[in-house]
Amino acid sequence: MSERDSDSSGRAKAKSQPVTRASFGAFVSKPVERSADKAAAAQEMCDESTESWPGDAIEVGAIVDAYGLKGWVKVAAHADAGQGGDALLNAKRWWLEKGRERKSAPCLQSKIHGDSIVAHLGGVADRDVALALRGYRVYVRRGDFPALEADEYYWVDLLGLDVVNEAGVELGKVADLIDNGAQSVLRIEYPATGKDGKPVTGERLIPFVGVYVKTVDQTAKKIVVDWDADY
Repeated sequence: MSERDSDSSGRAKAKSQPVTRASFGAFVSKPVERSADKAAAAQEMCDESTESWPGDAIEVGAIVDAYGLKGWVKVAAHADAGQGGDALLNAKRWWLEKGRERKSAPCLQSKIHGDSIVAHLGGVADRDVALALRGYRVYVRRGDFPALEADEYYWVDLLGLDVVNEAGVELGKVADLIDNGAQSVLRIEYPATGKDGKPVTGERLIPFVGVYVKTVDQTAKKIVVDWDADY
């Protein structure tokens, strides 16, 4: 299986301004922000609000430590490359959240380092600043996820989809995916009744392999499987 508007890279295109002839005596032009100033600002970290936070932001990891002395951070990705972790490497801007604090910063450089990802964010110049970012959860825009091959899916796109078998029996909804090392497994939740007669949440585990998963229709928000309801 395979896991980045305002411009998420922070770049802005300069718009040409119409040339108008000033009236006699109008020799003082209005001050304008220089393009160099805009470019420099785009490379810095900035505070974000609920209103400025992107609606398609997906949590993909968390900053766990500083890396080196020059302001790089170490990130524990929630999924390996191909399952969403590669979104960290593809996104040009990262969105950070810790408690009520929200920030964003351009990702200037990023790479895989062992079982984690290390990156240099704009505005993070030294190790002390990088250490202050520990504990921030990292988000990227869903639109910044790299494209996939046919029959590949990001886990986040499967969550919440209805699961039915080939006989049309509803089996529940995808609540999570589990990687057992050999394959990915759909964790399906469905309403059930406990021994005491009270409502409980039932669970089914279905391997996400072609033998059992027949079709994935993201438009219809449905997965069809070869799986008996009594399993």
